[in-house]
Amino acid sequence: MKTLRLRPGKERSLLRRHPWIFESAIAKGGGDSGETVRVESADGRFLAWAAFSPTSRIRARAWSFDEAQRIDAAFFAAAVGRAVRARQRFSIESDGVRLVHGESDGLPGLIVDRYGDTLVAQFTSAGTERWKAVLADALLAATGLTKLYERSDASVRQLEGLEPATGWLRGDGPTELSIREHGWRLTLDIAEGHKTGFYLDQRDSRHRFSEAVRRLGARSVLNCYCYTGGFTVAALAGGAEHVTSIDSSGPALERARAHAALNGFDAGRTEFLDADVNASLRRLLQEGRRFDAIVLDPPKFAPTVAHAERAARAYKDINRLGLQLLSPGGLLYTFSCSGGISADLFHKIVASAGADAGVDGYILERLGGAPDHPMTLEFPEGEYLKGLAVMRKGD
Repeated sequence: MKTLRLRPGKERSLLRRHPWIFESAIAKGGGDSGETVRVESADGRFLAWAAFSPTSRIRARAWSFDEAQRIDAAFFAAAVGRAVRARQRFSIESDGVRLVHGESDGLPGLIVDRYGDTLVAQFTSAGTERWKAVLADALLAATGLTKLYERSDASVRQLEGLEPATGWLRGDGPTELSIREHGWRLTLDIAEGHKTGFYLDQRDSRHRFSEAVRRLGARSVLNCYCYTGGFTVAALAGGAEHVTSIDSSGPALERARAHAALNGFDAGRTEFLDADVNASLRRLLQEGRRFDAIVLDPPKFAPTVAHAERAARAYKDINRLGLQLLSPGGLLYTFSCSGGISADLFHKIVASAGADAGVDGYILERLGGAPDHPMTLEFPEGEYLKGLAVMRKGD
């Protein structure tokens, strides 16, 4: 078994059972791509079994902190089984569910979503790539399903020295699928959509938004970066009289339009704009438009902390405009999915946006990913999605 020896003092995170080992922490040792290596402290104490990645700054990702543990097919079958059983204990109002959430489920670099009778997996680390066939078998065994599609086309694979890979790993079938969420019907294409085809992490926030729209009697709603219209459907289901949805993807907007129709909503209650959100917010402000509820759910502005300063300016700008467009007493649901922006920093950004806009608001709720996208005590980086529900002060 190959060994990684760490520099003095670099064992602290592993003693807290944090799974990442950075290149700068390693004194000597290595292995092949995805190979299991023994990780030791500077004085030779066992710390973890980890998957080695020769090209990534995260040079190894821990599988286990138990020296007696064998990293084999049985280990992966057990880990997948635990993740799947955990989801059965969550209260999830959908047949679209995240079954494996990477490090939070002890499987760094593996993302698996279930859409009805179809699994979609992303293998984004050298370790999961090496064990791909074993993991595929374990997933089918744990779920009793027969279809598994691979969407390993995330840019992070390049950091691991891996090429993109997509297509059916097990079984086959249509890539156009339909799921149920809170009584709504939504569709996706697992071969073409973002991530594995859909943003399951916003499931609970969509439901909360729908309830808030109904509770506040919001008549006009603006959904920015609407993608395929999940929050649009939620607003319509909550009784909004009119929803304006903006995205720069024509195909996504067409699916959003179809989702409104699929759920029985009159087309006259919707407007879909294929446009830049930032420019659209400025134009709407110039036109004197106001909205009772607004959703700001932009793409990732800061993939790492190094991008945080530039991203903070972008988040502040759209939140300033959003707060200005909000009617007094109106509701803003604003989000960041950037790992490089902490929840505390995001709060400060929105507060600064409010100061520049001359707007104050009550924070009704802090928002995050649905429970099947967990953050754990040992891996706080799992909290990539954070949001605020803000009610603008006023009569």
